[in-house]
Amino acid sequence: MVMDRVPVVDLRDYSEGQGERRAKFVRVLGEGLEKFGFVSVVGHRVDEQLLARAYAVATETFALPTENKRRYETPEDGRQRGYTSFGIEHAKYTTVPDLKEFWHVGRELPAEHPQRQSGVVPANRFPEEVPAFRTTMLELFSGIEAFSLQLFDAIGEYLGQPPAFFREMVRDSNTLLRVIHYPDLGPDAPEGAVRSAAHEDINLLTVLPAATQPGLELMTRDGEWVPIDTPPNAMVCDTGDMMALLTANQLPATTHRVVNPPGGRDGGRYSMPVFLHPNPEYVITPMKPGFAAPVKTRDFLFQRLREIGLTK
Repeated sequence: MVMDRVPVVDLRDYSEGQGERRAKFVRVLGEGLEKFGFVSVVGHRVDEQLLARAYAVATETFALPTENKRRYETPEDGRQRGYTSFGIEHAKYTTVPDLKEFWHVGRELPAEHPQRQSGVVPANRFPEEVPAFRTTMLELFSGIEAFSLQLFDAIGEYLGQPPAFFREMVRDSNTLLRVIHYPDLGPDAPEGAVRSAAHEDINLLTVLPAATQPGLELMTRDGEWVPIDTPPNAMVCDTGDMMALLTANQLPATTHRVVNPPGGRDGGRYSMPVFLHPNPEYVITPMKPGFAAPVKTRDFLFQRLREIGLTK
């Protein structure tokens, strides 16, 4: 089976290992991202109980009345924070909306921080009706980001970059935790609509804890759709369009989707990907000269947000 070849790596081989053990982690991680755009990572130290609490809080939050949730929508900032209603977002090459609603949580910067002052990194919008949402999701954000920085160190090593290459790139970045609810399909679902249509991620790297239901699929280089069966307590990681641009497609963005459940019902699906971005002012310059023109991160981001219907 094709998916048997998507690697599972143990972060402890990198964080605690030396010599060949550490070098093998870097090699398998990098080759997996080159070949598939996806790897699964265990040994990440993000607590299972924290993930369980986060899913419980997400379930409570999305059960709020629609009019309550809509109080937290922020179309003025491209919906980079707070709630986004069901049926707003669509994939880049279609206008059929995805069958999902979601909540964006980002970095907590002080009000006096230049990027907060300018509005480049918006303030979070948390549901007052569910106080635990704020504390739980910020704890999850911090835990996944800390794990991701170690992954970035290993990716940088694989690419032959200097130490802290990615750490400096993502400092004070607009990284996002997206808490997603995919409800059961209703009778009014648009024809051809799916939970998440085929797309590539915008950002550098996405880290995805195991969702509450199956449905995630990736497209192989041969054009075959195959399911991603996550090992217990693993994080699925994939590279996005910003990484593809930066590495001149050495680490490409892989097309993936979330399909509808059999019969349209599974009790609802929840997932919590973290989208890791460079600093908004960072100029993404391809490592291969002449591959593409350099572009500022925030300009790249807003172009893509327009393409998927999140801003004008």
